[in-house]
Amino acid sequence: MRKRISVLAMVAGCAVAAAALPAAADTPAAPPPTTRTPASAPPSEGKVPADRLLSALGGCEQVSKGGYRTDRGAPANIPVCERDGVVHWTADLDIDCDGVPTTHCNSRTDRYFQPTTAFQQSDGRHLNAEELPFVVVPGVSGVWNHRSSGVRGGSVAALVYRGRVVYAVVGDTGPADIIGEASYAAAQALGIDPHPTTGGAPSGITYVLFTGARAQPIESRTAAVSLGEAHAARLVASAAASGAGG
Repeated sequence: MRKRISVLAMVAGCAVAAAALPAAADTPAAPPPTTRTPASAPPSEGKVPADRLLSALGGCEQVSKGGYRTDRGAPANIPVCERDGVVHWTADLDIDCDGVPTTHCNSRTDRYFQPTTAFQQSDGRHLNAEELPFVVVPGVSGVWNHRSSGVRGGSVAALVYRGRVVYAVVGDTGPADIIGEASYAAAQALGIDPHPTTGGAPSGITYVLFTGARAQPIESRTAAVSLGEAHAARLVASAAASGAGG
């Protein structure tokens, strides 16, 4: 598990280093890193509109005792909210490539790669971040204990970004003071560059966790989408009935 260092900081550091070196007139420029940015934005999963789902969340009834950082050095100003069995927050999205090694998630593509995830498949193997959309929750701390909110491995989640909804599961845990991370597959499904080092999105992703829904087995996309859509539709209908969902 890791959180990416700010790409801007890395670029700035490289620029300073480059300025200190003598110019090389005939040295060809290095090729840019290869990424797998989707050619076009994939469609939302299910029939619940992203705007209706976001509206149904209402305001933030904060359950965390304080806020989280999105990256090292960032302000701790992201609260975790909870109401009626729904936990949610809005943050950035860093790429989690941990789990079983694959073509795009391994120690060569990600220097922070770890071959394990906090939760495992039904066959005992660690999750496949390249194939399975999953959310990372912060490790247990005095700020928030996900278990106390009923969040477990396999809890169903919805990720909302730029009008798109993707259903996922809780699949891993991260640093106890940082929030905003999801698997390679989740990023790709949202239309976000999934590269484990240079990918991700700086803001605007809403993570919605349905504590009453758990995909079994955890690796079942069918279960995650079916349960996720059902609970999202229920949340929207409940908000509409109470006049809170627009």
